[in-house]
Amino acid sequence: MAEYRASILWQRASDEQYTDRKYSRAHQWQFDGGATIEASSSPHIVPLPYSSAEGVDPEEAFIASLSSCHMLFFLDFAAKAGWVVDSYTDHAIGVMDKDHMGMMSMSEVTLRPKVVFSTAKEPCVEQLEQLHHQAHQHCFIANSVKTEVTTDMVL
Repeated sequence: MAEYRASILWQRASDEQYTDRKYSRAHQWQFDGGATIEASSSPHIVPLPYSSAEGVDPEEAFIASLSSCHMLFFLDFAAKAGWVVDSYTDHAIGVMDKDHMGMMSMSEVTLRPKVVFSTAKEPCVEQLEQLHHQAHQHCFIANSVKTEVTTDMVL
């Protein structure tokens, strides 16, 4: 078992009334390794200026977390199989929609990885699909959510 921690810090500005709901949603995420990330609600949910377009919102972080976890397992399985990955880029997309109970949720995440292998040895399409399948099955984050996660390989 492992335990992970994050600190979320928000402070009301002295000129904000707060109860009128016109307050900044900008805040920080702090992680045990020392990283601090500027965060906010999504401008899709809370309009500017009460959100910060520069901050990472929870929905973006959710998508990035799924994508990152998938990539890390993919890289490990590719290395174990003897394929050398030169680069991995994913332009993942998440869709917010109402679920079967009428609640808003991240209903679908599509990973769109483009993997460039060293030209010395490259997997065929079937082997590449198998690597992505393995990565998805082992991804801790994908195993923790009810969202449908699919992979559209970019060849």
